[in-house]
Amino acid sequence: MSSVTGAWRESDPPGRRQWVRLDRPLPLERGGELTAVQLAYETWGTPAPDRSNAVLVLHALTGDSHVAGPAGPGHPTAGWWDALVQPGVIDPGRWFVVAPNVLGGCQGSTGPSSLAADGKPWGSRFPALTVRDQVAAEVALADALGIDRWAAVVGGSMGGMRALEWAVSVPDRVKSLLLLASPAQSSADQIAWTYPQLQAIRSDPWWRGGDYYDAEDGPWRGLAVARRIAHVTYRSSGELSARFGRDPQGDGRYAVESYLDHHAEKLVRRFDAGSYGVLAEAMNSHDVGRGRGGVRAALRRVTARTVVGGVTTDRLYPLAQQREIADGIPTADGLRVIDSPYGHDAFLIETEQIAALVKELFTGSESRAGCR
Repeated sequence: MSSVTGAWRESDPPGRRQWVRLDRPLPLERGGELTAVQLAYETWGTPAPDRSNAVLVLHALTGDSHVAGPAGPGHPTAGWWDALVQPGVIDPGRWFVVAPNVLGGCQGSTGPSSLAADGKPWGSRFPALTVRDQVAAEVALADALGIDRWAAVVGGSMGGMRALEWAVSVPDRVKSLLLLASPAQSSADQIAWTYPQLQAIRSDPWWRGGDYYDAEDGPWRGLAVARRIAHVTYRSSGELSARFGRDPQGDGRYAVESYLDHHAEKLVRRFDAGSYGVLAEAMNSHDVGRGRGGVRAALRRVTARTVVGGVTTDRLYPLAQQREIADGIPTADGLRVIDSPYGHDAFLIETEQIAALVKELFTGSESRAGCR
């Protein structure tokens, strides 16, 4: 990475990425349009002739298209769900797995760090996006790949927001749906947690109003602070207490402070402050009921067979939000509860419990284990 951004750049190795460029401007929910849109994506497995085995996997805020596989040129970290894109779970021997980098992201899809038509980074000119805009871009990706209907759409956290929006906005294009640790609409509490993160980035002296890509330094310090704030919400109080206690280390810092510094340093090597702001604000916009008669009316639009999972200790997206979705979707059958000390991050960590939900989704199992 440079000291300016951890975004993937055109001069970097492509890794496993492929690209689709939209053949027309993308109209945006808040007005205007975005031109020259491209989405980076990765695939695993082989598509059936009719594409009926296609599965869409959607990443969370700081994820990307690299769901599975080792770190290597073009991919600074190993796959974020590597244990699930495997035989017996989301099996590439059976399914054609597609994972895009979200619109507004920084790992190959059009976002603030990518080049606009004038050859300069979008920067502050990049428009505000909503989750619906991001899904509209993914619909265009599906069209380009010849996929009329997904066998399944799977996502957690921000990926769950997009997965739900898929099932509400184009219900005939989603056969089955797995939603993990995500809400039907972002709450005031979640928007409040986002606000100091955005302020940390925009208060960095090197933010330069979002036009820092050609500068000698970038707002990575503000991004690091944002990550520290966010990471506290991703874990549970009990886990932090059990792991770190309150004893200082040899350098005088508390162990939990060192832990947050570590995660901040990791993120700034592979992410971009501009994308973080665009995606965080898109998450704030999330409300499947907007313009649809409210959340309850919107959830009734879903026709996909649905499995909803929530985490016992999730303090960012509490179980009540997943229960609202499970109760509101006619084709859901109760809430599946993931029992874990890890908080929100359990949807990435508790792979055995998540694998059981994936298998239930694909097999139509009548198991009620964990249903409350």
